[in-house]
Amino acid sequence: MANPRTIARLQERIKERAAYCLQFEVNDPRASFITVTRVELTHDFSFAKIYYSVLGDESDKSKAAHMLEHAGGFIQRQVARVLETRRVPHLRWIFDGSTEDAAAMDHLIHQARERDRAINPALGPENEFVKAREDQPAKESATPEESTPEEPDEDAHEPRDE
Repeated sequence: MANPRTIARLQERIKERAAYCLQFEVNDPRASFITVTRVELTHDFSFAKIYYSVLGDESDKSKAAHMLEHAGGFIQRQVARVLETRRVPHLRWIFDGSTEDAAAMDHLIHQARERDRAINPALGPENEFVKAREDQPAKESATPEESTPEEPDEDAHEPRDE
């Protein structure tokens, strides 16, 4: 079993090299909006799952998946050049939909906040999640007189004679 630090280091090198290949070395227009999100490497270095995301609609995702199938051997050879291991892992490309899930969740949160503002107009655009509690006084903003910093004592920085 390999050291977890070694596995993490190799995962990062695979991620960097695969992303570099997709950006600069693969001359295919379908590779333009592919982002490598993460890599999972098995403990025996035989397989690496490369998770990717694609900016675009379903047809762009399908085109990117076909392109990655065809360019997989080239990218695997390029990854083998930077890895200093006896075995070169077989690369499997897996679509990562977490960015789309995050965007959908953000949209749902935005809708819920808008509904809350419609129900309770007292909630302003500031931080509507913080409500003043009845047992605590409301915080008032500091007056300009209180917010000015005091002038430091000039004698405080001089060394003392003992």
